[in-house]
Amino acid sequence: MKYKIKRGDEVVVIAGAHKGQRGKVLEVMRGTERVVIEGVNMVKRHRKATKENDPDAGIVEREGSVHYSNVMKADRYDSRQSA
Repeated sequence: MKYKIKRGDEVVVIAGAHKGQRGKVLEVMRGTERVVIEGVNMVKRHRKATKENDPDAGIVEREGSVHYSNVMKADRYDSRQSA
């Protein structure tokens, strides 16, 4: 399958719980057909204190992934809205 969404692209979520939110693509996971978008689908993870991640111990909030079929490039979205 050819992916039209790449890292660094500005995208808009067009379906799901985060519909309408915009952000920059941080990561494209081709194996699972998902993308990570900056500031969208924030999830909380519990991190145990160890020698390596002692300052990051506790509850850490980071971006979760969204299926690529639920996002659209922002420039295509804007041109579609104005028509």
